[in-house]
Amino acid sequence: MQARLYALGAIALWATLAALSVSLSHIPPFLLTGIALLIGSVPAWPQWRLWKLPPLTLALGIYGLFGFHFLLFIALRHAPPVEANLVNYLWPLFMVVLAPVLLPGLHLRAVHLLAALLGFAGAAVAILGARSDAASGMGWAWGYIPALGSALIWASYSLLTKRVAPFPTAAIGFFGLVSGGLSLLCHWALEPAATLSGRDWMLLTVMGLGPLGGAFYLWDKALKLGDARQIGILSYLTPLGSTALLMLVSGRGWSWSIALAAAMIIGAAVLGTRGKS
Repeated sequence: MQARLYALGAIALWATLAALSVSLSHIPPFLLTGIALLIGSVPAWPQWRLWKLPPLTLALGIYGLFGFHFLLFIALRHAPPVEANLVNYLWPLFMVVLAPVLLPGLHLRAVHLLAALLGFAGAAVAILGARSDAASGMGWAWGYIPALGSALIWASYSLLTKRVAPFPTAAIGFFGLVSGGLSLLCHWALEPAATLSGRDWMLLTVMGLGPLGGAFYLWDKALKLGDARQIGILSYLTPLGSTALLMLVSGRGWSWSIALAAAMIIGAAVLGTRGKS
C-alpha cells in the first residue's frame, strides 16, 4: 500500500509536467530540462555524502534521467508530438512485460498483460481524443524510433534499479545533477541561446521541485517497496491526469474520451492489483 502511495505521488507530479511545459514552451527544451533537473537535485544536496556510488549505479542513473529526456526531445522534434507522446507511453507496458526478464523471481501472468494493454488503450484514448481534429499528424515519422527508445530506457531503468547494489533515494539528486549538466551541454551545442524572465524562473522552480525533481524521489521509493508490474500499470494514470489538467487550464470542455479513458485506466489499475505473483 505504501509503495502505491509513493507511486501515486510521483504520478500526480508528472501529471503537471505538460501544463508547465506549455507555459514554458518558448524555452529551448534542453535548457528547460537542464535547469529543472538541477533545481530538482537541490533537496538532496544536504545528503551529498550519500552520493558515493559504484560507477555502474551512477551510469544507470544517467542512462535513465538523461537518456530518457534526450531521446524524447529528439522524438518531439521529428514526429508529431501527440503521436510521439503516445509511443513514449509504452513505457508502463514495457515495465510489465520486461519485469520477469530483468527481475528474477517475477512472473508475467495473463492478468498483468491484460491490465497493461487495457491501460495503454486508455492512454491512447486520452491522448488522441484530446488532439485537435484539424491537426492530423498521422503517418510515419522517423521520430517515432527515439520515442520508442525513450520508453524502453525509462522502463528498463525503473526495473534495473532493483538489480544494482542498494542505494539511498538521496542518490537520485546526484543523477539529476549530472543529467542536468549534460542537458545544458546539449543546449549549448544544439539550441539557440535564450533569455529567461522572472516568471520563467518561478515556473522552472516549480517544475524542478515537482515533476523533474520530487517525482523521481517518490518513484524511487515506490520501486524499492512495491511490485514493478503493478506500479507500471498504475502509471497509466499519468497521461490521463496530464491530459485532464491541460484541458482544465486551457478552458477546453470535457469530452467522452476523457471519461472513457478514465474508466479504462482505473479498470486496468484495479485488474493489475489482482495479480499477486
